[in-house]
Amino acid sequence: MKIEVKGGEISSKELLWYQEHGQEKFGTALDSMEITILDDDTAEVKYNLVGQPFERIRRITGYLVGTMDRWNNAKQAEERDRVKHDV
Repeated sequence: MKIEVKGGEISSKELLWYQEHGQEKFGTALDSMEITILDDDTAEVKYNLVGQPFERIRRITGYLVGTMDRWNNAKQAEERDRVKHDV
């Protein structure tokens, strides 16, 4: 597993603790970690997971839906013509 430390150095004992904590929490889905040292007492840890499929859920006219494969032509056109907003 790849572990990247930014903004400073940490001991091998602390590094091992972060790794064990990540593996305990995410199991085999844990692909890599990025540890950013913010100050002497604080670090930010980003866990990167692999193989975690997810299904997109949309809210269309008040209904939560998953895939659009069973929609009729009118509903597909409604979704296609919607204004897309960037975040």
